[in-house]
Amino acid sequence: MAAITAVMVKDLREVTGAGMMDCKKALTATEGDVEKAIDWLREKGLASAQKKAGRIAAEGVVTTLVAEGEKKAVVVEVNAETDFVAKNEKFLSYVADVAAQALKTEAADIEAFMEEAWEKDPSLTVRQELSEQISVIGENMNIRRFQKVEEPEGLVVSYVHGGGKIGVLVDVASDVVNDAVREMGKNLAMQIAALKPLYTTNKEISDEYKAHEIEILRAQIENDPKMAGKPAKVIEGAVIGRLNKELKEICLMDQTYVKAEDGKQSVAAYVAEVAKAQGANIAVKGFVRFETGEGMAKKEENFAEEVAKQMRK
Repeated sequence: MAAITAVMVKDLREVTGAGMMDCKKALTATEGDVEKAIDWLREKGLASAQKKAGRIAAEGVVTTLVAEGEKKAVVVEVNAETDFVAKNEKFLSYVADVAAQALKTEAADIEAFMEEAWEKDPSLTVRQELSEQISVIGENMNIRRFQKVEEPEGLVVSYVHGGGKIGVLVDVASDVVNDAVREMGKNLAMQIAALKPLYTTNKEISDEYKAHEIEILRAQIENDPKMAGKPAKVIEGAVIGRLNKELKEICLMDQTYVKAEDGKQSVAAYVAEVAKAQGANIAVKGFVRFETGEGMAKKEENFAEEVAKQMRK
């Protein structure tokens, strides 16, 4: 059995939001298997449904860039060691240059991107220019990821929240492109930034995902003292009810639109309302959401010491 370390407990706590001792128990029960530990916590009702959501912070910036004509856009994440550097004008200027190159690149992944010529100085690769910037700024940095979105039959809308903590692109297909449609796209981008949907519609959700969630939800309900002795039909009904509620929360178009005056209108209904008012055919085809430091470890020595103390008890 793998040794359960304070770092493992800390990371599991940050991913699930469960208590430290519960995380230790989960890791012990699953012999250090993090994925199984997450499921163990969820079955006990001790973790949220959004497993794997990266809550571990790291410094840096997420930015977006939309091409002229609004048909193409890119979102990029560049990391630094400290928040101080992440707010530095030289760093932010460099990040803007990275976004400009990423918008034009034909590279399919970050590795290929790092090896192409740096547009502002073709004698260097993107990787070599990064090394130059590290020397100038005096702190380790990393171009972590980028993603482009293209929509020839409408527009791509971007939104950056919190000075670069979150960046969102929304792919909107529409035969009418005007300020009202742009405003709708911006509102959706803000919703995505705030509520973190995982899918655009429930059609994107695999049967495997649903089956796994049903298994977790059934275990939760069977472990609930209030459900003890309930007929199988009642339990299954509760499982399906909770599943539908969960899917509604993770699918953008099924979420309640946060700016709805009645507090009930769905995002899908809001989009339909705008489409009708503008005489347009509108379809939200997808989105990209980057949050700085998702899934990345950050030194938190005091917290690690706190975890270690709890584990020794």
